[in-house]
Amino acid sequence: MSYLLLEDGTRFDGDPAGASGHVTGEVVFTTGMSGYQESVTDPSFRRQIIVFTYPHIGNYGVRRSAMESDAVHARGVVMRSAVNHADAPGAEGGWLDWLAGEGVPALTGVDTRAVVRYLRDKGSMRGGIFPASMPEAEAMEHVRAEAPMAGLDLAREVTPAEPILHGAGNDGPLIVAIDTGIKGSIVRNLVARGARVELHPCTASAAELAARGGDAYFLANGPGDPAALGYVVETLRELIGTKPTFGICLGHQLLSRAVGLETFKLPFGHRGANHPVKDLETGTVEITSQNHGFAVVGPGGQHRLETDEPVRWETDFGAAQLSHINLYDRTVEGLTLLDVPGGTVQYHPEAGPGPNDSLYLFDRFLEQIAHA
Repeated sequence: MSYLLLEDGTRFDGDPAGASGHVTGEVVFTTGMSGYQESVTDPSFRRQIIVFTYPHIGNYGVRRSAMESDAVHARGVVMRSAVNHADAPGAEGGWLDWLAGEGVPALTGVDTRAVVRYLRDKGSMRGGIFPASMPEAEAMEHVRAEAPMAGLDLAREVTPAEPILHGAGNDGPLIVAIDTGIKGSIVRNLVARGARVELHPCTASAAELAARGGDAYFLANGPGDPAALGYVVETLRELIGTKPTFGICLGHQLLSRAVGLETFKLPFGHRGANHPVKDLETGTVEITSQNHGFAVVGPGGQHRLETDEPVRWETDFGAAQLSHINLYDRTVEGLTLLDVPGGTVQYHPEAGPGPNDSLYLFDRFLEQIAHA
């Protein structure tokens, strides 16, 4: 027997799986029905314990091609009914064997519906996975020693040490990306469309990035609090307006902060592959893949926007217009910069895994670069 302990003292029991030992982190949930390996290797899950809402996890094993990065970034995993199907079609190993090999403690046999209902009510919070042999008082000391997610700069933990070029043989535009924890599927989508993608450490200066002579600047996903990445924001402020600049997920939040907007922490975040988002230009509702715990504040300080109109902000770089809105909680899902070339989306058009409704955004992005 092992257990999940939350920072408010709430406990959920289960059976140990994966690696032995204990682990702490921010406890969050994701609603994806597949993509468990992609989730734990997504840098956006850095220092988090993932509760999967879908009951059966591990049905199709694991394989190298499902990796979103070169490492596991989630601290732990909580499941209702884990399986270890190493012989599934296309599998290169079993899910639980792989977790154990990667040093990731996990729980199975947990009432995950109860956990998720609790987190939706109380909000994401620190917690840990512990063996039954560890007293709760000792476990709580470990939980309280874990730093809260708000205020954490985790981009430095996942950014590359040196620039990395993908798609060197392509003849398309050179996209200079500030790598705060980019997913592999984002890079693959851009390279498949003929672009060259150059990933740079998040600490790179504006002068270093400008010297690359790229056709556009790009920011993608990543972990932690955007408000803790003031140095990236200052770099962006020197680059905005010189080339088309686009952001996805954390990149959406950072670009928004760079033009003078604010961000806030969501109670339990958006994580999963079934989030409805409305494109305010076309009126189309897309089912999107998301993984983030922070959002952009709307005009007038609103956290919820009750209109489907493309409202505008006045920013330090001219006007910005709301382009997409979340239909679950009415939060900002995208901006278009009207006076300088650029824009953002909060969700993941590459899915990886998830619905393909939003893949067109990569084509739109490259078209905007071509016409800049």
